[in-house]
Amino acid sequence: MHALQILAIIIGVGATIVGWSFFLTRVGKFVGFFKLGAPTAAGERTSEPGKRTGTLIKEFLGHTRMARLPIVAIAHWFTMISFGVLVLTLAQATMQLFDPHAVLPLIGHFFPYEWITEFFAVTGLLGIIALIIIRQRNHPRDLHRKSRFFGSNFWQAYYVEFTILMVALCIALLRGLEYVLQGRAGQENLLLHFPLTFWIGELFSGLSTGAVEALIVVIALVKILVSYAWMVTVGLTPTMGVAWHRFLAFFNIWFKRHADGRTSLGALQPMQNKGEAIDLEAMEDMDEDAVLGVGKVEDFTWKGLLDFSTCTECGRCQSQCPAWNTEKPLSPKLMMINLRNHADAKAPWLKAAEQAKAEATPPAPLPEDADKKAKKAHAKEMAAYQGITDPHENLDLLGTLSQAAQTEAVRPLVGAQDVEELAEMGVIDPDALWSCTTCGACVEQCPVDIEHVDHFVDMRRYQVLIESAFPTELSGLFKNLENKQNPWGMSQRKRMEWAKNLDFEIKQVGADIEDLGEVEYLFWVGCAGAFEDRAMKTTQAIAELLHTAGVDFAVLGDGESCTGDPARRAGNEFLYQMLAQANVEVLNEMKARKIVVSCAHCFNTIANEYPQIGGKFEVVHHTQLLNKLVREKRLTPVAPAAGETVSTPVTYHDPCYLGRHNGIYTPPRELIGSLPGLEYREMERSQERSFCCGAGGARMWMEETIGSRININRTQEAVATGAEQIAVGCPFCRVMLSDGLTAEQSEGNASEGVEVLDVAQMLLAGVRRGQGGQGGRTDAEEPAPV
Repeated sequence: MHALQILAIIIGVGATIVGWSFFLTRVGKFVGFFKLGAPTAAGERTSEPGKRTGTLIKEFLGHTRMARLPIVAIAHWFTMISFGVLVLTLAQATMQLFDPHAVLPLIGHFFPYEWITEFFAVTGLLGIIALIIIRQRNHPRDLHRKSRFFGSNFWQAYYVEFTILMVALCIALLRGLEYVLQGRAGQENLLLHFPLTFWIGELFSGLSTGAVEALIVVIALVKILVSYAWMVTVGLTPTMGVAWHRFLAFFNIWFKRHADGRTSLGALQPMQNKGEAIDLEAMEDMDEDAVLGVGKVEDFTWKGLLDFSTCTECGRCQSQCPAWNTEKPLSPKLMMINLRNHADAKAPWLKAAEQAKAEATPPAPLPEDADKKAKKAHAKEMAAYQGITDPHENLDLLGTLSQAAQTEAVRPLVGAQDVEELAEMGVIDPDALWSCTTCGACVEQCPVDIEHVDHFVDMRRYQVLIESAFPTELSGLFKNLENKQNPWGMSQRKRMEWAKNLDFEIKQVGADIEDLGEVEYLFWVGCAGAFEDRAMKTTQAIAELLHTAGVDFAVLGDGESCTGDPARRAGNEFLYQMLAQANVEVLNEMKARKIVVSCAHCFNTIANEYPQIGGKFEVVHHTQLLNKLVREKRLTPVAPAAGETVSTPVTYHDPCYLGRHNGIYTPPRELIGSLPGLEYREMERSQERSFCCGAGGARMWMEETIGSRININRTQEAVATGAEQIAVGCPFCRVMLSDGLTAEQSEGNASEGVEVLDVAQMLLAGVRRGQGGQGGRTDAEEPAPV
């Protein structure tokens, strides 16, 4: 054993001990860090472990979440698999410090293992090179905000890429050198054992055996140093998501909301305190220290802290975010990064508070018959105790942190407007928080199943319910919902005005029928469908189509109230609870079974959120039901007559709460495809990647004062297809795109002939043609040209 080998052994073994020490220490700290988060409801994240494991395997090996970018997915898959498969080469490299001829026990020269090693060494190398090229081609230095990597930590990405590149190169070189040694040792069938690296060995075939052995020791040491330097680096940098996601993603996927792997969209999670759902009834029994929403980073659940730590900064969420794409300060990625960094800076302070609490003695509980004086003294003692254990009261605990960490730890979670000092600035910009449309593009795109929307709404809940800090426009919304049970503040008596000009009767529960057991469907009109002029035309069209098809239906009329969707998305959970519980009581009392809904937001709320409070119904969107009626030949659209336009170009805009949140993409397209005389043109951003209209998340009632308007951005994309008709399936989308189209037409950017129509109106025009242009036309609407 020569001096070089002895030195390599000392350095290599030392690096191994240091690397594993730093890495395992950080793993232990991560466990403690996640424990700082609030608990989740019992079984919420651990139910159906078999399904969860299956989902994890499917997403891991199938790369189902990564597949939205196919080239990236393929390159990442090989790089990811190589990380796990090639871990044994690190053990072999350590053995080669002691003996360059060493092989793994039991495995030895087992050629299938050698094939796998070489295959993934080569493909992992090619994969990381591809990812490096992709990162450089999409670098912010050229694309600025349009780059999905804008705001990511590039030194971390470069370091991880360098590590993988060096490890793969070292493995390839070691295999080539092993080829030389084994050939000289008389190993037969060398090509069988070195199918991809034999040519590297041939490059070193002229070296002496001693030189080859020395090279193996040196390259093995380089591989060890690169590997354990990485472990030390990630151990010292818990906010290095681009590295830690390769471990944490397994847990984040396993603990995702739905065991069957569905994207964590649709229903919002109920507001919780200590793992228990908070509703109007529970409000009365809550402790004084109960938390409503999230006001401090420790108010997030442990799953929230896991989400932040898992973010790999790939920027897929950012690239799809409608707010970010219209120059607003919201980037879901940057939100996760800021929350992660803040939580990491604050964690030692919170741990110090836990230790102080463990060492402090709480005051003894008061007897039931205590007098006022004793109660007052007890309250004083309790306040003193809480002051010791609460880090926000006991600032002496800050002494455990560096100056920079102290500044970060005391920052409010959500800041106020026009604040310049860092210590007073919020971790989250309020403009960013209120820019979110809750469209779900971030959640749908995230390859590691981060649940952005739930976190954003939880922060809104605290801002609304505790801080009363929200955009001024929402005051009117909340007042209208509370007093008039609809966002427009209209009288409930006007809910049936949409039906006045119809030439057939609309059954109303309580007036024409006793309960909904007498009809097949309840038609849930919705507030927009009852009060908004453009949406009323959709309501009339749906009613006429159902009547024509012989569907027996009824409406609630003035017994219907807002579902509460805008209140809940705006963070006013208790207002939502009030509206939702009243509606569920009415629906249950009226024996509702099957409900057809025209508004995507109403559809999502009734179908996915009302079950949380005891309202379980069979809910269909009107495009689903109408498509079914066409397939059953109960509705027959007819082509335009000779001499009329026979090929009208049309495009369809996917409502976020119908598409991404509920996965309903096919029925509206099938319905449009069944209409003669139409030429369908898909927008570039469609289905899962559809761009929001800008109305979700209660943004319908807030002005856009930052950047460009989301609805205009989407309208421009629709007009660019050359479509003369923009089809929608939600009244919110119709309002937003109609306004966008009007703005574009006034600027001369769109033809006056372009119009926005609900799919139901388009179907009605075709059905009326089959009835000789009659068929119960309303006075309020001329047939849509098709």
